Amino acid sequence: MEAVPRMPMIWLDLKEAGEFAFNAAVKKSAVSVPRDFEGCSTLRKYLGQLHFLQSRIPMGAGQDAAVPVTWTEIFSGKAVTHEDIKYEQACVLYNLGALHSMLGAMDKRVSEECAAGAFTYLRDHFPHSYSVDMSHQILSLNINLMLGQAQECLLEKSMLDNRKSFLVARISAQVVDYYKEACRALENSETASLLGKIQKDWKKLVQMKIYYFAAVAHLHMGKQAEEQQKFGERVIYFQSALDKLNEAIKLAKGQPETVQEALRFTMDVIGGKYNSAKKDNDFIYHEAVPALETLQSVKGAPLVKALPVNPTDPAVTGPDIFAKLVPMAAHEASSLYSEEKAKLLRDVMAKIEAKNEVLDQFMDSMQLDPETVDNLDMYNHIPPVLMEKCAALSVRPDTVRNLVQSMQVLSGVFTDVEASLKEIRDLLEEDEAQEQKLQELLGRVPPAPASPPGLAEVSKECSKYLELHEKASFTNTELHRAMNLHLGNLRLLGGPLEQVRAALPTPSLSEDDKQVLQNLKRILAKVQEMRDQRLSLEQQLREMIQKDDITTSLVTTDRSEMKKLFEEQLRKYDQLKVYLEQNLAAQENVLKALTDANVKYAAVRKGLAEVEHKWNTTVQTLVASYEAYEDLMKKSQEGKDFYTDLEGKAAKLLERARVVCQTSQAHRQQLLERELKKQPPPRPTAPKPALQKKELEPGSAEAADLGSLGLPDLPEELRSLPPELLPGPLAQLPPLAALPGV
Repeated sequence: MEAVPRMPMIWLDLKEAGEFAFNAAVKKSAVSVPRDFEGCSTLRKYLGQLHFLQSRIPMGAGQDAAVPVTWTEIFSGKAVTHEDIKYEQACVLYNLGALHSMLGAMDKRVSEECAAGAFTYLRDHFPHSYSVDMSHQILSLNINLMLGQAQECLLEKSMLDNRKSFLVARISAQVVDYYKEACRALENSETASLLGKIQKDWKKLVQMKIYYFAAVAHLHMGKQAEEQQKFGERVIYFQSALDKLNEAIKLAKGQPETVQEALRFTMDVIGGKYNSAKKDNDFIYHEAVPALETLQSVKGAPLVKALPVNPTDPAVTGPDIFAKLVPMAAHEASSLYSEEKAKLLRDVMAKIEAKNEVLDQFMDSMQLDPETVDNLDMYNHIPPVLMEKCAALSVRPDTVRNLVQSMQVLSGVFTDVEASLKEIRDLLEEDEAQEQKLQELLGRVPPAPASPPGLAEVSKECSKYLELHEKASFTNTELHRAMNLHLGNLRLLGGPLEQVRAALPTPSLSEDDKQVLQNLKRILAKVQEMRDQRLSLEQQLREMIQKDDITTSLVTTDRSEMKKLFEEQLRKYDQLKVYLEQNLAAQENVLKALTDANVKYAAVRKGLAEVEHKWNTTVQTLVASYEAYEDLMKKSQEGKDFYTDLEGKAAKLLERARVVCQTSQAHRQQLLERELKKQPPPRPTAPKPALQKKELEPGSAEAADLGSLGLPDLPEELRSLPPELLPGPLAQLPPLAALPGV
């Protein structure tokens, strides 16, 4: 992925300046800056000098020296005027952020964090009523866009540096989180009305990026699973990445060619990974592929932040050109008071952050998500994925019957082929037995001529068909097993929805269990309430500190009274501090109650988890059965085609086998007759002494009878042959029992 083409980034237009009663040369250099980092430096210097000017001359809203300040509003193009020097500062700060966004969108891919810092400072330190393009909603949107693009740049660098797959996945997931926040702002009707026509373009690009970087995150989670040899997880992560990338491609219509190139490149990577992983798992590893929902979600790693803006940083602003306009004592006192406020905020925030860290660690260890701790509602309805399969089968009522009939036809053809091959094999075995018996009898006779042609070919072809049949038999058995596995599920999916719902597991909670669950939810709600209250108090404190400007009082206060004035002014924060202390102190009791409730919840949680696992497994099994139907039908048809072809070949081979075996039998008959002709002529027919008869065939009455009848004695090797194999004259002899005197 390190060679993937870069995605385009959103950048903001600069505001155009209008009337402001200020030195023309200074004004021109500040509002007509070059589009480079030198321009950023100029804007920072101008911003700092405006801050110095404001601290000395009463040019704020409603003050004596206030003059009209005019700037053009970005989205409407209208001129907006306020008699407030802070409006000039706000517009310059906006342009600083916009210029950084332009530079960040260039190839160097830097500066988005600076843009986010400028917009954050503007949002937190200036009124939001100056103009639409500097409203709270628009600034928050800009901040999330800039942070998302900064994180995107970090992702590009991480992939180029071949960072660990899990880290790259978390960085990509955080890109998705930032863009989701931006997308929520873009979907807000009020924000959409403020943005006008660019809202649709931004929204479309951001939505496409959400799916694209979600695909990148799951691609690298799949690579991590591959490194850990979790081959089932690897398949589902790559499949999810492929699905999300396909969604991104749908949303990318109308985007520039650079976007299309990036999507095509990424599709080649993810598609190749998925196909390879699925093939390996199907044929080598055979690991179960879990549902994506059962795997731990990828948490984003926010590794970028809005760089803070300090308007009075001398390294940025340069010398204070208004230093002689206002007594430095007042300025120094104001700075001292600002430091006191900052110290107060740092102390409070240190306590809040310490408590928040304990709370976060505790909640992470508990693994209690208030939104999913009570998921009983999911059991009240059939999940959409299953409803979709039921609906699909409802319009195909013959699904099960077609599958069964197809398998029955396959079984019939299979049986016919097996019978034909068995008969061929029996014929060949019988022929071989007769041949072996003849060879044993003629063992002292010169080697027999070769068997009739075609017998070896039939045997070879039979072996080939038997081998094919044996291999196909295993596949046929597996196909029947798979059909039996899915048949019941298909019948269930094609039946009434009540039966489907009844087949899904549901939890059974006692009244005590329900009480335990309700108590846990109540305490979790208290935890969230405590969090929200803490955040609200923190925001109130920050806003009070931001608005707390006692410069006017400091100018008229004697230097010796400064410390007393500071103490009096800082008392205004006491009430908020008390509320925060109470909130922080309550955390220990809330967590203790949560611990006790969680202990009681353990057994209920285990039962709910087991039921949920069974529920998910059942749903997955039913869905898998539906998805297996087409494959079963296809393989069944392939099996029928294969066995139909094999049946025809086996039938032809059976006819050949019968002919060849008959020919072989005739061949043996001819061989036997030739051997008998080579025997010496029959001996005299005079009766032989009994002793000679016994020597000829000790204990054989038949041999004595044959001798007494004057019939020629058979060679010892031919005496055990069945009558049908004897030469013509001998074969026509009647049984001994039918002869006269026997």
